[in-house]
Amino acid sequence: MAADKFDITKHSLVPKHTLVSEKEKKQLFEKYNISIKELPKILADDPAVKHLKPKQGDIIKVVRKSPTSGETVYYRGVINA
Repeated sequence: MAADKFDITKHSLVPKHTLVSEKEKKQLFEKYNISIKELPKILADDPAVKHLKPKQGDIIKVVRKSPTSGETVYYRGVINA
């Protein structure tokens, strides 16, 4: 199978990535009193999020499954390479 035909989002070790809406983004910033500059970064062309077609300034929500805590949620700010 060619590398470009493999869907990385289906791999068991890749957590679920979703694009955060503008409303959710505003709520996130207000809840934690932060800005996008204070979030960890993720590249717009990262294979795990490329299918979402993110642009600089978007926020990606990452939900990881954990055997001890159920699910953990992380947020990443999108940047260009």
